[in-house]
Amino acid sequence: MKGIFVTFEGPDGSGKSTQLQLLADRLIKQGLDVLVTREPGGTPISDEIRRILLSPDHQEMVDQTEVLLYAASRAQHVHEKIIPALEQNRIVLCDRYIDASIAYQAYGLGLDLQTVLAVSRFASAGLQPARTYMLDVPVEISRRRLLERSQAFNGEGLDRIELKGDDYHQKVREGFLTIAEQERHRVRLIRADRTVQEIADEIAEDFEKLVHPDSQVRV
Repeated sequence: MKGIFVTFEGPDGSGKSTQLQLLADRLIKQGLDVLVTREPGGTPISDEIRRILLSPDHQEMVDQTEVLLYAASRAQHVHEKIIPALEQNRIVLCDRYIDASIAYQAYGLGLDLQTVLAVSRFASAGLQPARTYMLDVPVEISRRRLLERSQAFNGEGLDRIELKGDDYHQKVREGFLTIAEQERHRVRLIRADRTVQEIADEIAEDFEKLVHPDSQVRV
């Protein structure tokens, strides 16, 4: 199998990280070589940038700084980790990628879409995923899940982005939905208000069709 790049996207609290790991576990059990990674982060340098980006202590961060820090993290991640893995014919499953920058920075923050795209494309050397699983839930559900998670950590655990208000997160969701509508050839929109297993089965079936279009057997 040639290397294949797959991303998982969606609002905070959509369950994308859980579904990414479930798909990775299925593929690893089949003996496939899988790299699980995330953005921002994925390398030591990128993880340092992630710490700065998401720290609630940095509420003074201006929007332009946020765009450039995400791009810097992505540039290191793509060139140090993702591209080498694809060249080794590995399956790369990444938690967030360029779609997140579009949704959170262009739609959420209201920054110029073409500027965000240009910076992201430069950082990523134009690398695009073969498939994106975009998990969608209403804002009220995603916010409730985040609150429940925070309460599980004694009121802590929400990062700088998660602490933003509902209006912002509604714009982010609308951004994701717009991307899904515009890029149907790449993005598989997943209704994420169902059981974990139902979602996992849908993703696994689609991934099998992506890799083996003529196969009738699920991963």
